[in-house]
Amino acid sequence: MAMALDQLPDDLDTLKSLLTKQRHSNAQLRIENRLVVDKNAQLTAKLLSLQEQLNLALARRYAASSEKLSPDQIRLFDEAEQDTAEAADSEETVSVPAHRRKRRGRKKLPETLPRVDIIHDIPEAERRCPHDGNVLTEINSVVSEQLDIIPAQIRVLRHIRKQYACDCGRCIQTAPLPAQPLPKSLASPGLLAHITVSKYQDALPLYRQETILQRIGVDIPRATLANWMIRAGSLVQPVINLLRDRLLGYDIVQMDESTVQVLKEPGKTAQSKSYLWLQRGGPPEQPVILFDYDPSRSQAVPKRLLAGYKGYLQTDGYDGYNAVVAMNGLTHVGCMAHARRKFSEAVKAQGKNKQSGKAHRGLVLIQKLYRIEKQARTLNPEARHEHRQRHARPLLDELRSWLDEALPQVPPTSVIGKALNYLHNEWPKLIRYLDDGRLEIDNNLAENAIRPFVIGRKNWLFSDSVKGVKASANLYSLIETAKANGLEPYAYLRHLFTELPKATTVEAIEALLPGTINKDHIKLC
Repeated sequence: MAMALDQLPDDLDTLKSLLTKQRHSNAQLRIENRLVVDKNAQLTAKLLSLQEQLNLALARRYAASSEKLSPDQIRLFDEAEQDTAEAADSEETVSVPAHRRKRRGRKKLPETLPRVDIIHDIPEAERRCPHDGNVLTEINSVVSEQLDIIPAQIRVLRHIRKQYACDCGRCIQTAPLPAQPLPKSLASPGLLAHITVSKYQDALPLYRQETILQRIGVDIPRATLANWMIRAGSLVQPVINLLRDRLLGYDIVQMDESTVQVLKEPGKTAQSKSYLWLQRGGPPEQPVILFDYDPSRSQAVPKRLLAGYKGYLQTDGYDGYNAVVAMNGLTHVGCMAHARRKFSEAVKAQGKNKQSGKAHRGLVLIQKLYRIEKQARTLNPEARHEHRQRHARPLLDELRSWLDEALPQVPPTSVIGKALNYLHNEWPKLIRYLDDGRLEIDNNLAENAIRPFVIGRKNWLFSDSVKGVKASANLYSLIETAKANGLEPYAYLRHLFTELPKATTVEAIEALLPGTINKDHIKLC
């Protein structure tokens, strides 16, 4: 408590003692004040974090999931002169085809579908003119088309093998049975292909397929269907091995991974998570997509999958890929889509103030990079590299300058802070796509390839055994690789299951690979 001047003691030692106590009291008050300020800052940061989480939860629940911005939003940070200069610059290098308005109305049915003509005629007694009574003459036909579908037609293939004998009674010969995909089973190549595509392409679990078959009078237990899938996965292993050689023989590979639950896995509980790893690569005209099962997400898995590989490896920001990059001397390419996604989340976390601030500014700059990629999509690798050097590199320089300025200004634990730090930490990988026109700006091709598995997982939930999940990985690989090479999955698998059991040489198996196979040999029936 402060003392009046007339109450202060005259003794010098007493005054010094009072001054010392006052200084100690002031220091204690400063410490307490600093603690209060720090506590307030912590509470403010916590409040901001909770508000961001609430805004993100509301956005995920009710808002659109798209990360795109409208052109008007992109122009918010642009000067008019800059827009004009960019437009003039782009006109010099990129020719944009004239806009074509889509024709309205029903699309024409494919010419490849078989036609059944149903003739509708006027009765002969009514073919007279109501005006003069003359007989009408046929002048034309009005044709309209409807699409008809016949539900799955089940038929039994009877293999009748002729037998011949000699009069001596010691010689009997039986016509050989062609090699079958699953010997001594009911599964024909067509049925096997149908079950495989229904599960792995159409995400139809085996227990539902069992019910569908029962409705048409065929009783095949789910356990039998599962056993067929496991045997089919083993049957196609030689094809998978050759596809892996093709994938690793090209110098660009994209990778991603997703969780999978395996109930009966040695050393792990049924509730634990394992992983399905995806690789996408191969020559552009012969793309390869491979799935591979592993119980862990450790750095040992990429080392195993990429043994002996040299070239570019494009992934997200997961650190588990760093070991194989260092061991094999790979060039690591990042994923700009992940950076864009984090800025999109930061924009949504702002709530009502979505069209201002650092989050929106970062998202705008990244979206401009994607607009440049869209312009260069149809260019060959050399022209795309030149286009990026001219348009994307200056924009990336601008993004880097803005990042250096913005990074110290935000709390690192906030949503925008996490987005900025991801962009900063991944920067050398994110700009590496500028070095080669064959590289992609992001890892979306790999993510798109793994999406059918993620959708299917929501339906069948888990795999029962390690053998089952390994078979699933092989069959997913074949379906996605077939699609990437422009093949209809059912038609390809039906042909493969028919011809693969007959193939006895590496050359014969190579002729069955997607990208190599003659498409004219594949038919839907």
